[in-house]
Amino acid sequence: MAITKRELDNAEKRTAERRKAGYAIAARYDRRTSRVVVTLNTGVQLAFSAKQAEGLAGARPEDLALIQVSPSGLGLHWPKLDADVYVPALLQGVFGSKDWIARELGAKGGRSRSERKAFAARENGRKGGRPRKTAA
Repeated sequence: MAITKRELDNAEKRTAERRKAGYAIAARYDRRTSRVVVTLNTGVQLAFSAKQAEGLAGARPEDLALIQVSPSGLGLHWPKLDADVYVPALLQGVFGSKDWIARELGAKGGRSRSERKAFAARENGRKGGRPRKTAA
């Protein structure tokens, strides 16, 4: 499938528009703080924990150390992890896809943290667990 001149022009306009909010000119992994530090063209530095971003949690420091900034400055890529982060999303506080965020929130919400919740889970387990869903 060939890309038309019009499609290319539209894509370039969208890229230019997105770059107005700021784009990455450099990125590095700080082993001391376990954070990714992104320097924007505006002089602002953005730092976030690698644990917070999709594809980076649980990665070894040597794998996090190699970061490539896309030519447009709108993307960061970790070749050893095959992970990508979209810079405009980072600026909005979004560290992954909607599905990944939903899974992370669900996992956190389902953990037994309070004594009362842990007690209720144990009691439910003694009764055989959650009842099976039946078709209506």
